[in-house]
Amino acid sequence: MLTFMVGSKQAFEVSLPDVAQTQMQGKTDVLLEFHHDDTTGANEKDSLMDLSFHVPTSNTQFVGDENRPPAHILWETILKFADVGSSEEPVVTFEGIAILTPRGRYSVELHLSFLRLQGQANDFKIQYSSIVRLFLLPKSNNPHTFVVITLDPPIRKGQTLYPHIVIQFETEAVVERDLALSKELLAEKYKDRLEESYKGLIHEVFTKVLRGLSGAKVTRPGSFRSCQDGYAVKSSLKAEDGLLYPLEKGFFFLPKPPTLILHEEIEFVEFERHGAGGASMSSHYFDLLVKLKNDQEHLFRNIQRNEYHNLFNFINGKNMKIMNLGGDGQGTGGVVTDVLRHTDDDAVDPHLERIKNQAGDEESDEEDEDFVADKDDSGSPTDDSGDEESDASDSSGEKEKSSKKEASSSKPVQKRKPKGRDEDGSEKKKAKKKKDPNAPKRAMTPFMYFSMAERGNMKNSNPDLPTTEIAKKLGEMWQKMSSEEKQPYIQQAQVDKKRYEKESAVYRGEAPADVDSGNESG
Repeated sequence: MLTFMVGSKQAFEVSLPDVAQTQMQGKTDVLLEFHHDDTTGANEKDSLMDLSFHVPTSNTQFVGDENRPPAHILWETILKFADVGSSEEPVVTFEGIAILTPRGRYSVELHLSFLRLQGQANDFKIQYSSIVRLFLLPKSNNPHTFVVITLDPPIRKGQTLYPHIVIQFETEAVVERDLALSKELLAEKYKDRLEESYKGLIHEVFTKVLRGLSGAKVTRPGSFRSCQDGYAVKSSLKAEDGLLYPLEKGFFFLPKPPTLILHEEIEFVEFERHGAGGASMSSHYFDLLVKLKNDQEHLFRNIQRNEYHNLFNFINGKNMKIMNLGGDGQGTGGVVTDVLRHTDDDAVDPHLERIKNQAGDEESDEEDEDFVADKDDSGSPTDDSGDEESDASDSSGEKEKSSKKEASSSKPVQKRKPKGRDEDGSEKKKAKKKKDPNAPKRAMTPFMYFSMAERGNMKNSNPDLPTTEIAKKLGEMWQKMSSEEKQPYIQQAQVDKKRYEKESAVYRGEAPADVDSGNESG
């Protein structure tokens, strides 16, 4: 135990084996971060996450020298008792691995029940029970491959939550690794899951060993192919360039901010001309707006126009609602029409037939129906609607195909002209076209903070409960809470609101007056 004394009286004490990681902050401060107990009951409202000690250089209890100040002596003392290291030898270690989120080079140790990321400034210990899913996603025409570890609950660094660990491997790098496991343990516990040794591409070896130890499922690219026969399309999100991977059960934007969107969370998608309003680039690029059932929006910008047919066919084949299909009466037909009009008339997708024949072939055979990962890059909760029916149930494939043909006529283009004059209210708000990716992120509500804090406990207490039911139960818990119980989350929301107001004031002073920053949902 670490005991803090004030005079001769004990102020508090903490259990050092509960310390997950500790690090120096400057020369006089020692930070302790504690394990997040996944088995904590849903009724426990508060838990200690971190603790910082300031140790003046004049401290006489922990005597140091020029190279090792008193704070460093305290830090070394804590290390002897904390659960940062482990007497257990790792099964296998991968040195000098480039991790994009959280950024840095780490030594990755795979143990029997957890993995460790050891960097120069940070040290993370992640229980395998927190791993929801593994993603192995090659980068097109690039010497690197992404391996993403999706977590629930996420790891935490300061005030930032990281639900996705994004690792970047050199695609052609070959490694050979022997596992530090006895033949008895391999035969009894890991039969048909692990081998004594591995040799091959580093991303494949890493994924196979981590999958065998953790039992997590692996998702690989599915049937989608870009016009360059890749697995993703170049795009940008929140002013960050990256790759958008259309997968069999969702979209994944990488590397920063890593954003996972499940198909079941999507209300509708909308194709938008890039630079609508006469910009010279509008004929070369288009944007893809994804609206979620919880009213959150993701705008993927700067997608090359020659990717339109592939994306449209993929999304249409997943029965997602496309708002601006010409002639469906639900959206502005001119946008899709314009994308089509700027595409070469003879540009028939050369991979379309092959994609149809291979649909599902490239999807990992470990893909299953229990895929639940409900956090985006911000760590905010995804409050799914309780309705699990397909949003495209009222729009058949034949209707969408006919709508696509109608989009090539001039009539839908005429519908595009009267901006903001919708009489029945069904048109999409034109203000969304003017969204600035640099606009401040909107403030989170008290309920969102509550959901973020309790979702992990709810999931661990009810591992078989669907995501939609978890969101529903969290809502019921929130309704039954007293004002005092809600107060911590209300205070967090108030702090975030002040942050938003301050950032909005600065933003409005720099941005044009006609940009509607309030529509940015982060």
